[in-house]
Amino acid sequence: FIGTGLIWLFTRNVTKALSVLMVDFSCALKLSMPLAVLSAIREASTYEITVKGGKYLEAMADATTIVFDKTGTLTKAQPTVADVVSFNGPPAEELLRIAACLEEHFPHSMAKAVVREAARKELVHEELHTKVEYIVAHGISTTIDGKRAVIGSSHFVFEDENCTIPEGKQELFDSLPKEYSHLYLAIEGKLAGVICIEDPLREEAEVVNSLKRAGITKVVMMTGDSERTAAAIAKRVGVDEYYSEVLPEDKAGFIEKEKAAGRKVIMIGDGINDSPALSAANVGIAISDGAEIAREIADITVGSDDLYQIVTLKLLSDSLMKRIRGNYRFIVSFNLGLILCGVAGILQPTTSALLHNTSTLLISLKSMQNLLD
Repeated sequence: FIGTGLIWLFTRNVTKALSVLMVDFSCALKLSMPLAVLSAIREASTYEITVKGGKYLEAMADATTIVFDKTGTLTKAQPTVADVVSFNGPPAEELLRIAACLEEHFPHSMAKAVVREAARKELVHEELHTKVEYIVAHGISTTIDGKRAVIGSSHFVFEDENCTIPEGKQELFDSLPKEYSHLYLAIEGKLAGVICIEDPLREEAEVVNSLKRAGITKVVMMTGDSERTAAAIAKRVGVDEYYSEVLPEDKAGFIEKEKAAGRKVIMIGDGINDSPALSAANVGIAISDGAEIAREIADITVGSDDLYQIVTLKLLSDSLMKRIRGNYRFIVSFNLGLILCGVAGILQPTTSALLHNTSTLLISLKSMQNLLD
């Protein structure tokens, strides 16, 4: 309106003044931009990726840091018991029976592996214990036959519960295989056994290289496993940084620190322990076969069992933002040209309106096309 008034004021030509009213920028912007976003969300669904809003695709395009939880994300979430090492006398099968009796209360992939192995060996584990106390991301504590028993991570068993390694068993403890994750079972403050869990890497765990080619500059792995297990996995995957024996709040704290440094962060996880970090990240991505609460909190859910879908999502997001910026440049330049031609008397208002509306329809149709081949 201001432009129309100024043109009439300086030219006293109603036709030239009206030509400004016949063309605007908002129509094409208001149509093409949402269509581009909705089309990208639809296209993501064809790759079994569920996106809960366009702003997450924008954040995905801007992200430079990606954080992976290890268990169930970089690994297959189908761990198996590789070995049971006894430290205080009871045979391995008895330790496995006790562990299964405790772990059947814990909805975690490693706990399920223990229960499955006990079932495979036909070890009966009746309820021998009192009420189970489950500490998230730490482990389980209870009482069996009047004796306090705990099972869980190294941090939980040795630091929180102050359990010790039996005398003369330090060398055996140090020789535990690094390539396995470890569950520590202690009874009456003494380490009773260690259950070695094999949690094989996904074949596509080398997705790190593809993510870096797609524009991610920092790849981080975080796990509740011990330092030596985390180091072995991190070396095989090729991440830039890794953190071991982390708690849920540690993951969220790291993400907040990265955001405070001005970086956009993607968090990928599948468990209850990952929920705070998924919520804190600019983009939280849940693996479909993970915990229900993780899928509920996450901004994006990857439906297929393939980490390369994250690369697809990154490329899709980058292409969307490229399309939006291209649309914006075209809309502004084309419609500005129509206005100038109208003011100069080259185009009549009716012609300007026709070209303006035709271009709006064409760019909106183009915005609905697939972004990826």
